[in-house]
Amino acid sequence: MSIMTIDKVKMNATAKDKYEAIRMAGQILLDAGHISGEYIDKMLEREEIVSTYIGNGLAIPHGTKESKTLIQSTGISIVQFPQGVDFGGEKAYMVIGIAAQGGDHMEILTSIAVVCAEEENMDKLRNAVTPQEIIDLFESELEL
Repeated sequence: MSIMTIDKVKMNATAKDKYEAIRMAGQILLDAGHISGEYIDKMLEREEIVSTYIGNGLAIPHGTKESKTLIQSTGISIVQFPQGVDFGGEKAYMVIGIAAQGGDHMEILTSIAVVCAEEENMDKLRNAVTPQEIIDLFESELEL
């Protein structure tokens, strides 16, 4: 089963700040049953420690090391922000929430970062019209 599914992709979202954007990504994971509600707090806590903005219009919020017990199953949420969200002077157009069990975390994080490092891929993600377009791009580039 793919960890990326249409019900975990939100298109054309808007958020007043990065904290609202992170809550949106976390809520999708919560609604899908991947995490408990406290994990969203840990995602926000992680953002206070170090920004989850990684460059090229992408932020990858995730919980702290201590939050692993709050994860029920591995999952990814994807939120597209066509207008961007300010992540401390940088705009994120894609916010990808991660909740990963065991050793999945670094592998997923690295795989997403590699796909999104390509300017062409980020343009496709930013301009995608349907959740399936976003999933197809990731699945064509990754083995998730």
